[in-house]
Amino acid sequence: MAAHDPPDHDDDADLFRDAIGPVRRLPDATPPPTPPKPRPRARMAELDEADARRSFRFALDESLLEAADALSYRSDALPVTVFSRLKRGEIAVQEELDLHGADVHTAEQLLRAFLNDARRHGVGCVGVIHGKGLHGGALEGRPVDSRGAPVLKNLVDRMLRQRADVLGFHSAPAPRGGTGAVVVLLAPTRLR
Repeated sequence: MAAHDPPDHDDDADLFRDAIGPVRRLPDATPPPTPPKPRPRARMAELDEADARRSFRFALDESLLEAADALSYRSDALPVTVFSRLKRGEIAVQEELDLHGADVHTAEQLLRAFLNDARRHGVGCVGVIHGKGLHGGALEGRPVDSRGAPVLKNLVDRMLRQRADVLGFHSAPAPRGGTGAVVVLLAPTRLR
C-alpha cells in the first residue's frame, strides 16, 4: 500500500455513522392546515328573495303610488309609538342611499346591497332617496307608466314591503326630502 493512500475502510457509510454518532428519527411533518369550510348559505332565504323579485316584476298593478303620495308601512313587530316617532322625523338616519338617475335594474341591485350591508354592520335606520319621479324614466324599455307614476318610488315601496328585515318605513320629513325620500327602520341583527 502506498504512503499517500487513505486507510482501508469497508464502507464510507459506516465511517459517516461512526463520525456522527447515534441518530433518532424525526417526527413526520405536520400536514399544512386545510382551508376553512365555507360558511353555510341561507339557500331558502335566497330562493325566497328570488321569488319575491320575480313576483315584483309582474306586480306592477293598479296600486301604483303617485309623486305626492307618502310611503308608509309598519310591521306588527314595530311598536306604534316608535312608528309615530319615525313619521315625525325624530329618528336619525345613520346611512343614506341616493338612487337618482339609476335605472330600475341598477336601483334594485343598489337598494338590495345597501340594505344587506346596513344589516351586516348593525345600522338600524337608513334613508333612501328615490326622487318623486317628476322627470320620467324607463322601465325595461317601456315608458314610465301610462299614468306617469314614479318608477323608482314604486320600486322602493315594493322592495321594502317584501323584506322581512324591514320593521317599518315612512316618507322623510319635508326638509329631508319629503315624498322623494324614505326613512327605513331595520330589525336588529340577532347575536350569534
